[in-house]
Amino acid sequence: MTSISTQPESRAEKALLAVLPRSVEVRAAGGDDPFDLIVNGQPMKVKWVGEGRLGDVRRLLADRKRRPDVVVARRLSPGARSELAEAGVGWVDESGAAEVALGTIVVSRSGVNVQRDPAPSGWTASVLAVAEAAVCGVTATSSAMREATGLSTGSCVNALRVLMDLGLLEASAKRGRESARRVTDRDRLLDAYASAAPGLASDLRLEVGVAWRDFADGVRSAGRRWATENVEYAVTGALGAEALAPYLTTVSAAEVYVSADTILGLEGAAVSAGLKPVEGGRLVLRPFPTVSVNRLATVVQKLRIAPWPRVYVDLQNVGVRGEDAAEHLKETLGER
Repeated sequence: MTSISTQPESRAEKALLAVLPRSVEVRAAGGDDPFDLIVNGQPMKVKWVGEGRLGDVRRLLADRKRRPDVVVARRLSPGARSELAEAGVGWVDESGAAEVALGTIVVSRSGVNVQRDPAPSGWTASVLAVAEAAVCGVTATSSAMREATGLSTGSCVNALRVLMDLGLLEASAKRGRESARRVTDRDRLLDAYASAAPGLASDLRLEVGVAWRDFADGVRSAGRRWATENVEYAVTGALGAEALAPYLTTVSAAEVYVSADTILGLEGAAVSAGLKPVEGGRLVLRPFPTVSVNRLATVVQKLRIAPWPRVYVDLQNVGVRGEDAAEHLKETLGER
């Protein structure tokens, strides 16, 4: 039976122990040992990388001298798994999936398909909208956030307080509704926002059949028709990223947010653009996920594009190529 002489000290070690065969003998490494565990006599360095996104893994692997033997995360993305495999580093995530080959130890598990996690405690649609605006550079005061997002003053004050409590904002003054706040670490705020966004996303979507060869031109044409019908839209995903920070060589599908809250509303938006719902269609229409996605959208190349943090989040669902594009988008716009 898998055992350890002392209780595993880290979340990473616990996840690794959970996927090892029961017959394996495990003990903790000594205090001065550069390793974390000794598994069947094989020393192992184990490293936790949080959410397990492609960028997390790339930053870890960049330091070749300190590379671990096994990387552990909450849920490693396909791109992160691929990057680790190419580097010859084993991995485990908390879904139970694992690929470890070290000495005589070989573990391969597919894990359990888990449904989308709920948003972390404290996160609501309003908090998400304010975080989105803060990542985009909107000053973290209730008045600036109210103007940027269209939320009420009360909603903005509450959202800023939540972000303060989470340590994602800090204030230079302790009192007053307009106390100056600032982002402590934009990368950390983006990561927290990206972790919360999927849990608050609507499952509502409509696939639309299109024969477009150029998706940018196709959406521009649809956008002109939507304008006459007072339908607001914002492009996200691969097509949005291509407008903001070109990276992908081809874009063969498009994801667009429209001002509709029901499936009938999405169907109406499709019809108003002269399009028909088709299962498996390459154009996907979805409701705006937050008020800030609509309010902070910008026009680039005559396309209305969702704010870059939302495009970054949505790219994570476009496979390995999408993850690469997401990291490029973050590197291009995240420092501005």
